[in-house]
Amino acid sequence: MPKFAANLTMLFTERPFLERFAAAKEAGFSGVEFLFPYEFEKAVLREKLSQYGLTQVLHNLPAGDWAAGERGIAILPNRVAEFRDGVKRAVDYARALECRQLNCLVGVAPAGADAAELRETLVENLSFAAHALADHGIRLLIEPINTRDIPGFFLSGTEQARQIIADVGSDNLFIQYDIYHMQIMEGDLAPTMKKHLDRIAHVQLADNPGRNEPGTGEINFDFLFRYLDELGYSGWIGCEYKPKTTASEGLDWCAPWMARA
Repeated sequence: MPKFAANLTMLFTERPFLERFAAAKEAGFSGVEFLFPYEFEKAVLREKLSQYGLTQVLHNLPAGDWAAGERGIAILPNRVAEFRDGVKRAVDYARALECRQLNCLVGVAPAGADAAELRETLVENLSFAAHALADHGIRLLIEPINTRDIPGFFLSGTEQARQIIADVGSDNLFIQYDIYHMQIMEGDLAPTMKKHLDRIAHVQLADNPGRNEPGTGEINFDFLFRYLDELGYSGWIGCEYKPKTTASEGLDWCAPWMARA
């Protein structure tokens, strides 16, 4: 049975960030993920993980100026040096937190940019990052994201991600499959996950519409969880959703599945 990780960027937001580790433990989670660790000292985060017996499942490479709307820089030809510096910084944090997976948000295509040049830059950057992470036993992931929530996001489909992985040619590059994003872009969730299971290293979830907890929308999560188990997926599922009320009040969906894990 897959294991569930609390996304601390999205869950328990009624608490200051460093108090969310305790909330995740209290709610029954054994793992956590979040967007970025970089505003905190490594030792502080490591202490929180140790204190509550939690696994740091995933965080992202630096993704540019988030507050200004940037959602990754891996496709940008004029930001290659910054991207590579970010890889080194991410590895430094991942090693300190014993995190074995890093996700690369590839970025939004600038208006009028040459798509071929963006793709070439992305492939070169991912090749660099996959090799750098492999030296430390850390997997590199890329995540297709829907273009309704993030217009112009360069990577928006599973087949596209698979082709990029083939072009990079590294055995250390995988897919982060977000059920919410791919329901919007593709649908056909179960067959798609089965087809690409060999390259899916991490799964995230939220229901659609609304990006709220499972059971609030159209996706049959009971079926998908059983299906992933039947397929032999033993990785983590990150709970990256916006609670309709509070995270603690909306966790009834998760309790039966966490009890089986």
